[in-house]
Amino acid sequence: MGQVIEISSREFREKQKAYFELADKGAQIILKRGRKQAYILTPVYDSDLVITPELEERLEEGRRQYREGKTVSLKTKEELHSFLDSL
Repeated sequence: MGQVIEISSREFREKQKAYFELADKGAQIILKRGRKQAYILTPVYDSDLVITPELEERLEEGRRQYREGKTVSLKTKEELHSFLDSL
């Protein structure tokens, strides 16, 4: 992985082109928005938007399991915690 660069949203607005170019070259750009929010600037490639045959198979398997009732449905946070604790 390339270098990690943390910048403010203001700095990003002022130098967008430079940060896009750094991200294209592999740098991890972290945009800080205030004290609590942060975002990562990541390039999206054509391959990220294509559903491969392998992914399509996995999706179809999930659909089949859902149709057959072989899934777990949780409606509350407590149900989720209970299920995770049981694993």
